Amino acid sequence: MSLRLGDTVPNFKAKTSIGDIDFYEYLGDSWGILFSHPADYTPVCTTELGKTALLKAEFDKRNTKVLALSVDDVESHKKWISDIDETQHTHVDFPIIADEDKKVATLFDMIHPNASETHTVRSLFIIGPDKKLKLFITYPASTGRNFNEVLRVLDSLQLSAKYPVATPANWNPGEDVIIGLGVSTEEAPAKFPKGIKVVKPYLRYTPQPDKD
Repeated sequence: MSLRLGDTVPNFKAKTSIGDIDFYEYLGDSWGILFSHPADYTPVCTTELGKTALLKAEFDKRNTKVLALSVDDVESHKKWISDIDETQHTHVDFPIIADEDKKVATLFDMIHPNASETHTVRSLFIIGPDKKLKLFITYPASTGRNFNEVLRVLDSLQLSAKYPVATPANWNPGEDVIIGLGVSTEEAPAKFPKGIKVVKPYLRYTPQPDKD
């Protein structure tokens, strides 16, 4: 199954490091991040899971629940978590899915045969409270993810879900945003009372609406 942006992601039940879960029930009304790992006890994955745990407060602030996935079993995950906690100086308390039969990996198209016939690539999916796919990024097994970028993208997605805006290249929270094309220049001052800057009729900036 190949998922595209805007698709409703499939639900599934799975065994995890914190017990059995139903994916939709686990997410509830939160945003979700599901990200896959080629296998347990791999060095890059160890740093990624540690970084995710260290960013728990940031994900909580954004009403976002995270889940990881590996094709190894629950007991392996639990032993690996001990290593992650030790080496990354953190505490992993989010679920790691035990996808031994590769059911979830197949649902989310995480196995790319030309990269590896048996292991998942480094896929990351951001899912909205409506259970629709908002973003996915895929890295090769050799390249660790940039979780500061994941937070930046999440901020952009949550902002554009609340306001008719888009974020420009290299945008960071607190910087000006672009007014969406669905808002006319005549309507813009009422919708964006902080002011607008018209560069071109199609390129108009305004201060980030939800920042003081």
